[in-house]
Amino acid sequence: MTQTLDHAQAALVYLRQADDEFAINDNLQGSKKLWGATSQAVLAVAKEKVWPSGSDYALKTAADRLAKDRDDPALESGFFAAQQFHANFYHGFMEEDDIARGRPLVGDFVHLALNPA
Repeated sequence: MTQTLDHAQAALVYLRQADDEFAINDNLQGSKKLWGATSQAVLAVAKEKVWPSGSDYALKTAADRLAKDRDDPALESGFFAAQQFHANFYHGFMEEDDIARGRPLVGDFVHLALNPA
């Protein structure tokens, strides 16, 4: 349970840090923090459910499973957006409008993942 809580708290911290990075126009670090928030949220769920979580592939599988189990397309689209931010950290390809559209999707993903209905 402690690991689950630690990951959940880290997800929320990274989400706030992403806002701070984007506020100073550091889109690469903001992107990195959004991916960090997403991966920590998935880890929190995966640890709680005892799902594999030791690789990017396992995180994607856990996120897909979570979206399917909850029948929530917002979880699916939010994780997809987070993957874009993950790639953006390395390649810097996202335009401002892409970032503006994707940020709320990732934020929703994190909050939905951590707060089951």
